[in-house]
Amino acid sequence: MQRRLMLTALALAPLVGCTGQVDILSPAAADQPQKPAETGPDAATKPNQQSEKAMPPESENIKIIESEDEFNRLSAEERRVILNKGTERAYIGEYTDNEKKGTYICRRCNAALYRSDTKFHSGCGWPSFDDEIKGAVTRLPDIDGQRTEIVCTNCDGHLGHVFIGERFTTKNTRHCVNSISMKFIIDGKPLPPKLVLRSKAEAEKNPSTKG
Repeated sequence: MQRRLMLTALALAPLVGCTGQVDILSPAAADQPQKPAETGPDAATKPNQQSEKAMPPESENIKIIESEDEFNRLSAEERRVILNKGTERAYIGEYTDNEKKGTYICRRCNAALYRSDTKFHSGCGWPSFDDEIKGAVTRLPDIDGQRTEIVCTNCDGHLGHVFIGERFTTKNTRHCVNSISMKFIIDGKPLPPKLVLRSKAEAEKNPSTKG
């Protein structure tokens, strides 16, 4: 009888072990430290911390638009200068004598063009700058065959002309810009989002598609 009970217990042991309900650990298992479950604030925030590390740095403040109709609305005079490459009359521009600290942005697309610390008085009757924000301005041969036109790199809006060799500043450069082509944002106020055409943004990401 006693032998029969022992055989029954041995037969049931493997089945009990497979259920995972055995409380008594084998000597080998007992020697292994048990890894505690991750709990508390650290466990809760760990996934978010990993996501933050994987996130790219904050990008430029831009707004993607689908067509040129979504650029800032322009008045008839603004269109004459910015789109049709006109020139406003000398000495009447609102920024010719502006000495406040801030950033000059494109009136059509809000791209930052010039900083106030590069502005100087040239006496020419238009706002003058001896340097642009890197990459913001593109130089083109003027249709008159003599001057160099400057346009907004982002939206191709006409800004004015650039002249070299006049010795007004140590940089020996004068960007002669129509006030009407720009808007001034005083230091301390946020710049509005730069309006970027989707086609242009995609071309910048994939240079092989340009042209």
